[in-house]
Amino acid sequence: MIAIACDHAAVELKKEVEELLTSLGLAYKDFGTYDTASCDYAVFAARAARAVASGACERGILICGTGIGMSIAANKIKGIRCSLCGDPLSAKLTRAHNNSNMLAMGARIIGPELAKEIVRVWLDTPFDGGRHQHRIDLIAALERGEEIE
Repeated sequence: MIAIACDHAAVELKKEVEELLTSLGLAYKDFGTYDTASCDYAVFAARAARAVASGACERGILICGTGIGMSIAANKIKGIRCSLCGDPLSAKLTRAHNNSNMLAMGARIIGPELAKEIVRVWLDTPFDGGRHQHRIDLIAALERGEEIE
């Protein structure tokens, strides 16, 4: 199950991504928003991020005007590694090297076809593990307030 959420600036792009998920046979849960009335992106980012952090959803996709606000908000939730991506290579590397469990994109920055390609690459790329796992463990230690040096 994929968590998905957006703010008022990204309702249309979220619909396009949901259509892609459906075409790929992937289930998703939409955490809002559902219309273009001005809203607070952090609320919707937190709803989706908590679903991913709890294990209710395997991964999550967030979309706001730039992707920046939602990625920052999501990364405040323990266990979330949300990466803002505007190109397929970044999407690939954030999965392969960072094991990102959430993807953020900017509806005012990228168009629907590029967004769908980013989502496809991000969904299809496995985590490489190996030396990268140690780095993920260091991030988790920081989250717990531990010193890593």
